[in-house]
Amino acid sequence: MNKKQILEALEQVRAHNSEQSIVTEGHVRNLQLFGNEVEIDVLCPSAALAVRKKLEVSIMKAIQERIDPKAKVRVRVEQTERKEAAATAPIRGNEIPGVQHIIAVASGKGGVGKSTVTANLAVSLAEMGFKVGLVDADIYGPSMPLMFDVMHEKPSTVEVDGIRKMDPVQSYGVKLLSIGFFSGANQAVVWRGPMATKALTQMIKDAHWGELDFLIIDLPPGTGDIHLSMVQTVPVSGAVVVSTPQAVALTDARKGVGMFRMEAINVPVLGIVENMAYFCPPDVPDKKYHLFGKGGAKALADELGTPFLGEIPIVQTIREAGDVGRPAALQDETEVSEVFREMTRRVVEELMERNNSLPPTEVVRITTMAGCARPDSK
Repeated sequence: MNKKQILEALEQVRAHNSEQSIVTEGHVRNLQLFGNEVEIDVLCPSAALAVRKKLEVSIMKAIQERIDPKAKVRVRVEQTERKEAAATAPIRGNEIPGVQHIIAVASGKGGVGKSTVTANLAVSLAEMGFKVGLVDADIYGPSMPLMFDVMHEKPSTVEVDGIRKMDPVQSYGVKLLSIGFFSGANQAVVWRGPMATKALTQMIKDAHWGELDFLIIDLPPGTGDIHLSMVQTVPVSGAVVVSTPQAVALTDARKGVGMFRMEAINVPVLGIVENMAYFCPPDVPDKKYHLFGKGGAKALADELGTPFLGEIPIVQTIREAGDVGRPAALQDETEVSEVFREMTRRVVEELMERNNSLPPTEVVRITTMAGCARPDSK
């Protein structure tokens, strides 16, 4: 089954009050195909429910009778006038009022230090004078409350225009929300995908962020429901992918970059960060040991044509700083803090370049399969 076959089948479906087909009339506005699943957006000039339902059934019957009786067909019928009005509306690059830029931090593989990089990126931006928010979207393994020393804090609520919203916890100049605030330290979050994605959506959309220059989203490892829901919920300005130099981590990082570069998602990848790049013994500071391989993430960045944002060494103080809830980037004039600040400057530079050369990122409407992802008209 392919798009050409589907369009040929839809030539048999008449448009409302017309002798022409919905294809000829230009009423088929979106068509996505993945295996035997088909998703179609179609326009209908009538607001009558019976007419719209009849059109939906006719489309499903045409595809199942002429192509594949087992095809799973999803039809969205929209009124012509509403669709045309939406088409003339300007693209909005800022779905959350007051938030200027949204940056997603991802990793294909767990255990590469993504959350550590995210925490230090956030505090470095705050130290540079930006207004920063952070969403801990790692629903099943939230770590930001510990890294920001707010394990026992709870978000309060605030009324905004008559609506009660969550008021994020603040630490080190960063506004923070995490599922860890709502579950006990020994309580496992055992949720199916829809519940996890609903929680993420609420933390992003039902919070009072105020005025922010950056909202950082710390994603869970992999490429799944949470990632798709995130790009569906808000227009992400750009993504940062974290990896170690190790081959197995790079394989998954490649998939992470590929997800953001999918034609239907199309989120610019600001660059790749190489964490755990090397180890320098304290007693031999000039000696570098590449415990997980040498330069793997940089080589991957070069291969994919993606900026390389920097190397983060294996340093005991980084781990200790995270464990006591004070990110290492807050240390005064140390080599470690400078490494994180330089990485942050590179992220800002790449974001500025992205804004100068690309239009605002669109919100993405996602079906149940990643291959069916497509951009919304917003």
